[in-house]
Amino acid sequence: MFHPKAGPDPLVVGILLVPRFTMMALFSLIEPMRIANRLAGKTLFEWHAYSLDGAPVTASNGMAIMTEAALEAVDSIPTLIICAGFEPQRVETKPLFSQLRRLTRKGTSLGAVDLGTHILAAAELLDPGRVTMHWEAVPAFREDFPNIEVSDELFEIHGKTFTCAGGTAAIDMMLYLITLRHSHKLAADVSEQLIHDRIRSSNNQQRMQVPARLGFANPRLEKVVKAMEAHLEDPLTTVDLVQISGVSGRQLERLFQKYLSETPTNHYLKLRLWRARHLLRQTSMSVMEIGIATGFGSASSLSRAYRSLFGRSPRQDRSEISAQPRVLIKSEA
Repeated sequence: MFHPKAGPDPLVVGILLVPRFTMMALFSLIEPMRIANRLAGKTLFEWHAYSLDGAPVTASNGMAIMTEAALEAVDSIPTLIICAGFEPQRVETKPLFSQLRRLTRKGTSLGAVDLGTHILAAAELLDPGRVTMHWEAVPAFREDFPNIEVSDELFEIHGKTFTCAGGTAAIDMMLYLITLRHSHKLAADVSEQLIHDRIRSSNNQQRMQVPARLGFANPRLEKVVKAMEAHLEDPLTTVDLVQISGVSGRQLERLFQKYLSETPTNHYLKLRLWRARHLLRQTSMSVMEIGIATGFGSASSLSRAYRSLFGRSPRQDRSEISAQPRVLIKSEA
């Protein structure tokens, strides 16, 4: 996909929509190409939407998008981007992997947006190198694929595969493509049309810095919250947190109350429980395994804290998700 120069023909991009994909990611892929065509006064890019079975695909926001054909009907295409959101495991089947491998044998470059990276990893179709995806899905991905290095950058390009964090990061990836194939000026003009104030490079980090994310400006509190987020599996003690902050325990309590309206203990517990919820919804790990991965001594201690925060037990939460239908695709003839 990321060829240095454009040829005489438009770049053709296929987008495989997976049920519960994120609409923001899809539009962030398509709109830069559409605007580039308009500004250039000619067709620089073509795009085609496919699904697993040729039917419309419902996004995570409940809206359905029409597609042109089933993936098995695609004979060959220069580039195919998998646009996935929640629970990609529900479509990870041998027929899908077979179809993706068929396309790679014909020279297709494979890309992934958001949780599409999980599908490429499961299909063993990632070229060597780091990958990226939405930051929220990284802990679960690392549990499933501990030998694959994951970055927190906006997009990663290695060999003939590329991965993107999703959301508006897809805009920056497409602007980078426009720069490579055409010019920085065209990319900048497209960025302006999108009211995108700057073109972010691939190594920009996805998440906002802690003070901006949580709405405070205190360097001591920032150090403590960063330490908490980095130690969810092996929680730090109160003594550890006090030492990191450089203030007394009483002063640290006051800082948390002043800026976050809660105690350090409660904030830390919520961080671990939200991580547990992500793992519960995005992996097949047992409740016991999730408890260990989030610093709880037993499944029962996790369940008690989980119910207190979310109003249901981990198993009830998982059962509700598991009740949703799986999506299957036909085998190749």
